[in-house]
Amino acid sequence: MPRLVSLRDHLEYSDTFALWVHQQFAYEYSEQLLVDWQDEFREGQSNGEWQTLIALEDGQLLGGAALAKDDLAERPELGPWLACVLVAPQARRRGLAEQLIEGIYSQARAKGHERLYLHTHDRGDYYAKRGWEYRELFHAWGKEHWLMERKL
Repeated sequence: MPRLVSLRDHLEYSDTFALWVHQQFAYEYSEQLLVDWQDEFREGQSNGEWQTLIALEDGQLLGGAALAKDDLAERPELGPWLACVLVAPQARRRGLAEQLIEGIYSQARAKGHERLYLHTHDRGDYYAKRGWEYRELFHAWGKEHWLMERKL
């Protein structure tokens, strides 16, 4: 049974999860070296920029999601953000993404936040079915993306 834990308390998984994010969302990181992203992401666990929950099972990393202070440089007035939602291929179809996202909602509520934002180019329907509202369409990283928000 997977357990959700704070990456801040298990930094040995930080570089691996950052690698997965860098690969999965390569269009966003095309101008940032992997090693620089790994450093930024690891530091973000303690400075509050990328507060991440990860799913572990038998010492194996299965996925994660982050409560990000800023995930869209063009919109600094918005935040916090649900970001870096990712489940390893072998662990999909087990409801882990849902659990991770719910965990981020709980973290955000505990910090007094009333809403979250996210951006996606291909998963809008997934989030809309889960209470997220489409806010606006924008163009970034060579793709059209939806900016979405959700009241907590």
